[in-house]
Amino acid sequence: MKRGFLANRLRSSKKSVDSIESRIETIESKNFVWIDLQNPDRSDVEKLAEKYNFNTLNIEDCMTKFELPKLDSYDDHFFVILHFPPLSQKMGISKNSQLSIFVGKDFLVTVHQGDLKPLVGLVNTCKNDSEQQMKNRLLGKSSGLLLHEIIDVLVDDLLHTSRKIIANLDEIEDRVFDETKPVARSISLLRREINRLRRIANPLKKFVLEIAKQVKRFSDEDEQLGLYYDDVIDHIEKVIETLEESRETMEIYKDTDFVLSTEKTNKVLGMLTIIFTLAIPSTVIGTFYGMNVNLPGGVGDNTVLLGPFTTFIVIIIASAIPAVMMFVYFKKLGWISN
Repeated sequence: MKRGFLANRLRSSKKSVDSIESRIETIESKNFVWIDLQNPDRSDVEKLAEKYNFNTLNIEDCMTKFELPKLDSYDDHFFVILHFPPLSQKMGISKNSQLSIFVGKDFLVTVHQGDLKPLVGLVNTCKNDSEQQMKNRLLGKSSGLLLHEIIDVLVDDLLHTSRKIIANLDEIEDRVFDETKPVARSISLLRREINRLRRIANPLKKFVLEIAKQVKRFSDEDEQLGLYYDDVIDHIEKVIETLEESRETMEIYKDTDFVLSTEKTNKVLGMLTIIFTLAIPSTVIGTFYGMNVNLPGGVGDNTVLLGPFTTFIVIIIASAIPAVMMFVYFKKLGWISN
């Protein structure tokens, strides 16, 4: 039965993989060609490798679902892998999206799984004849400038994601001081999201700096292109700064939640301890009167001062007096607050 379940899972996963659309877009401009491959087959990438003389190891990296960020430089092109968070997924659940890029003087090849919506939007813009002004800005100069536009739009969405974290922090701040709402799970999920984005943003800055140096080999507007990439690096630094501040804030919220939870637990335990302590006299006295011995006011006592309920009344009075005395003493010590 277990084998049948696993077989069904494998068949369903295969169907889901097969249902993902493979898409290849070729966009030509006056100076270069942009080829975008979304969820490509290996044969598609190998055809481009033969045409543009790509390294076999780089082809392997393209087809790998998750590869560490890297940059390899060659005489006529360079290859880079970058990571970005896919905005189509829920925060804290999604995995990083990989973008593989081959850049040369007369070509730009991007390989991804199609879950980077801003990049897909740029491709659609360049394919749309009605967006002629935007199309000219993207494709009018060099492959290096188009690469800047791609990285810039993805970094802008990364910046937008970091701002969402700030909004979530404000919400968590209100919940931390509200004893009726549990917040530990939300803090843990947001801490995980912050750490994931930090692992994306910190290497991204390093590789964008390296891309800015490499891309100048294939562009005539060196100085202007350098300014464009400097602007992208400024945005990445803002993301990193936001994430660092958010991380410190989350640590404060985590400690605050721990302190408040501990204080609440101590209050509950303190109250239960006081209740148990006040019940000790009645427990002891009730135990004695439950024995088969003669006690004042007990069953064997012929003195019936208070009628048939003499024993019950004696036990209540004998239990209440020490309980009241302990309560007054605890109040005097400050163990019981108003």
